Amino acid sequence: MNLEIDQLTEQIIGAGIEVHRELGPGLLESAYQRALAYELRLRGVAFEEQKLCPIKYKDLVIDDAYRLDFLVAGMVVVELKTVDALLDVHDAQVLTYLKFTGCHIGLLLNLRSTVLTRGLRRLAL
Repeated sequence: MNLEIDQLTEQIIGAGIEVHRELGPGLLESAYQRALAYELRLRGVAFEEQKLCPIKYKDLVIDDAYRLDFLVAGMVVVELKTVDALLDVHDAQVLTYLKFTGCHIGLLLNLRSTVLTRGLRRLAL
């Protein structure tokens, strides 16, 4: 399974790099999201976009507690940002998403970075 996840994250990162190479930094997150969805489809990668995910607090279920930018192949959470710099709170957000989805790997892509690989984090639980 690790090989499968590694190959999947390579495909996602490759798609992100392609989008960033074509569009460059400086657009709204929504533009990158649509372009990344298009690129993932071109590559035949299965994903869900803007997936609502519930959380449970004691006996309360909050159905729309958060929305994933992408859940790829049911295994990798992908969170897009367009910020000047990634902060610890962005890492914490992805780690929380991993906890509630049961996924073990998350990718955080800051598309405002001048070079995407500098704005990329791979997080694991």
